[in-house]
Amino acid sequence: MVNPDPIGVLTGVHYLDGDHAAAEGACAAGCRFFAGYPITPSTEIAERCAHRFPMIGGLFIQMEDELASIAAVLGGSWGGVKSMTVTSGPGFSLMMENIGLGIMMEVPCVIIDVQRGGPSTGLPTLPGQADMMQAKWGSHGDYEIIALAPNSPQECFDLTIKAFNLSEQWRLPVLLMMDECVGHMTEKVVIPKADKIDVVQRRYTDKSPDQYFPYEPESDLVPLMAPIGKGYRFHTTGLTHDKRGYPVMNADTQEELVHRLINKIVKNVDKIIEIEEDGVEGADVVVVSYGISSRVAIPAVEQARSKGLKVGELRLITVWPFPQERIRELAGRIRAYVVPELNYGQIVLEVERCAAGKCKTRLVPHGGGWVHDPEVIYQAIIEAAK
Repeated sequence: MVNPDPIGVLTGVHYLDGDHAAAEGACAAGCRFFAGYPITPSTEIAERCAHRFPMIGGLFIQMEDELASIAAVLGGSWGGVKSMTVTSGPGFSLMMENIGLGIMMEVPCVIIDVQRGGPSTGLPTLPGQADMMQAKWGSHGDYEIIALAPNSPQECFDLTIKAFNLSEQWRLPVLLMMDECVGHMTEKVVIPKADKIDVVQRRYTDKSPDQYFPYEPESDLVPLMAPIGKGYRFHTTGLTHDKRGYPVMNADTQEELVHRLINKIVKNVDKIIEIEEDGVEGADVVVVSYGISSRVAIPAVEQARSKGLKVGELRLITVWPFPQERIRELAGRIRAYVVPELNYGQIVLEVERCAAGKCKTRLVPHGGGWVHDPEVIYQAIIEAAK
């Protein structure tokens, strides 16, 4: 193993699987606290962090379960360090209540979900993409979330860094929605030198302790945090609270607080959303995909193009918030969307909602356990083009 830079970046060209690449991304992003519980197929991330964090001044703790893991991560972040956990389907379900707590308390942290086949214990060692709606709606109440979906080990590294950056910029838990295929595939991963990696540091107040309010928002609707051990005293709670962080449980305070939590994401979607497009201008059919399904769709699209069909690709790198304006815009100019995903219909519902009847929307479902046959996606494109 190459010696890391002082801030923990293992520079150079490597041959890594997606799980290990995500762990290296966490190191590079400045994460120094990990609390988690082993669960297939995410355990390799935890194992590598357990090995790497002591080298770079970080702390790894194996907790007794996923509930304790996410609680420890929220506490670690309030303690002043970038914090993360990893899990898969059943553990992700257990974390949902405290993910909502993290949103309400505006705690920057990262949760990586390496998706597998479900429901329940399901297929622990085989892929799925059926946690995508849970990522958006799994906790109770009204809120917005940020969720990214890598489709390669390189992106597992890059998007883990981006997830930490987004969490610090917008002060909320950010989800990295991997899948077993991407987590366990091994490919070339290029890790740049530390000074070439864009890392967003925590945004601390410059106000004196007697003038500081922990939930007084800046112009971007995000409040600044207070440095630990510098004389600041503050209160944080999952209850509806005012700018002091004190519980004030009435309709007016609820409206002001929850509206801000939603708007700090909704009003900044152009700064958050990342999508990748190929050939969508002038297309008759656009394939919308994410994660491993976006790679499986490539030969299907290429085959359709070889037959003279005008087919574009729109890959969701940011799944939540959903790029609804772009989907709506294209819907008025194409015949159909084709949406392959390893579930029986989740993100396709968002595509259909945004298309609003302006074009057809065709799901290419798969229950998980393995990826689509590209021929099935190709045939769906053919049918959608008619």
